[in-house]
Amino acid sequence: AVVSTQSGHYGRGSSVESLTSPEASPLDIAVSLASSGYYCGQTAHGTCPAGESLEGNNREALQGQLNNAPASYFGHVLKSKRAGTYRYMCTRNNSFTNRSQKGQLVVRETEV
Repeated sequence: AVVSTQSGHYGRGSSVESLTSPEASPLDIAVSLASSGYYCGQTAHGTCPAGESLEGNNREALQGQLNNAPASYFGHVLKSKRAGTYRYMCTRNNSFTNRSQKGQLVVRETEV
């Protein structure tokens, strides 16, 4: 998975939060998604032990094609804090053929 932080969705002032790992910062979420769960976050927190975070671990470096990433990844249940279009793609299974896995979520304001 590749996560773009240019739009600010996973940067400072992020518009998403993790419901499955509330202590995770936007950067922790981005690192976890981009590494397919090989790293649980940038730094250790309540649901991310130091040995599994990007900083301070003794693990083998993540291989460029994610070959040493887990075969399955629980991921995060994300909650959007504001309306917007969120694009995603999977680079692991992407050979620019019929296996391409990408999409977008459109979140709209609701009247209460």
